[in-house]
Amino acid sequence: MQEPTFLILTALAARPLHGYGIVQSVLSLSDGEVKLRPGTLYGALDRLAEQGLIEVEREEAVEGRLRRYYRLTDHGASVLVTEATRLRRRAATAETQLKDRTAPGFGGPVPGVA
Repeated sequence: MQEPTFLILTALAARPLHGYGIVQSVLSLSDGEVKLRPGTLYGALDRLAEQGLIEVEREEAVEGRLRRYYRLTDHGASVLVTEATRLRRRAATAETQLKDRTAPGFGGPVPGVA
């Protein structure tokens, strides 16, 4: 799963959000590193809805424009749990490998790795 997809699903895990809310949440969750453009966001939302990972919860008119609120489906939550678990395992493997760098010939410990 690509990082923007993971972050969109994560943004919707707590509560339904509309497009701009998703963009802001993803920006916050990624510490400002992932900035979704509208075309990218709505293409991803359409794809995630087709896959049954999210769905439109409701629509409302705001200042003459339709605002859609998306929510994570139960299937989407299950997929997100699986992906989060996979990423945790990968991170643990990376940390183990980095600890092994302290063996003779590797130049000592890596900063930030206990």
